[in-house]
Amino acid sequence: MTLRILNTKEKAEIQEKLREQFGIEEIPGLLIQTGEERIFLFTGNLEEKEIRRLEKTAVIEKIGVYFATLVNNEIRLSIEGTHILKNQIKKNIFELNKEQAEEWMKGRELNIKIGKKGFIILKHGDDLLGCGKASEEKITNFIPKMRRLKEK
Repeated sequence: MTLRILNTKEKAEIQEKLREQFGIEEIPGLLIQTGEERIFLFTGNLEEKEIRRLEKTAVIEKIGVYFATLVNNEIRLSIEGTHILKNQIKKNIFELNKEQAEEWMKGRELNIKIGKKGFIILKHGDDLLGCGKASEEKITNFIPKMRRLKEK
C-alpha cells in the first residue's frame, strides 16, 4: 500500500469539511491517505521530500496517527483525531450522561433522538469519546473492539 500525501488543495478540502462539520479551523500537519478512506496526520520533523526519499529505500505502511476516515462526502474523526483537535471543535458536540458514556465506551449504539443527522462528537464532562453517526433513531458507535470497555 502506498502513502499518498495530500496536496494543499486536497488538505484545504478536508479542512473545509471539518470546518462545516465541527467548526475546526486548522489541521496541524501533513495529511496522508492510505487506501480509499483512511487519513493519517503527521506532525513530525520530516518534510514531504524526506518522506518520499525514505519510501524509496524502505517500505512505509503508515506514518503519523490515524486521524479520520472519509465517508461519502463527510469526515469521521478517529478518537485520536478528536483529541488532537479538542480545542478547535465548536459544533456538533453531544454531551452524554454517565450511563450513556459507559454504554458508548462498551461499543453500544445509543438509542437517542438528538434532532441532528450526520457525524457528531460525543463528550462526557471534559472527555471527548470519539465520533458517532446520528440518525433519526440512534447514534451509531465506531469504537474499535480492542478499545471498548469490557463487560463486568
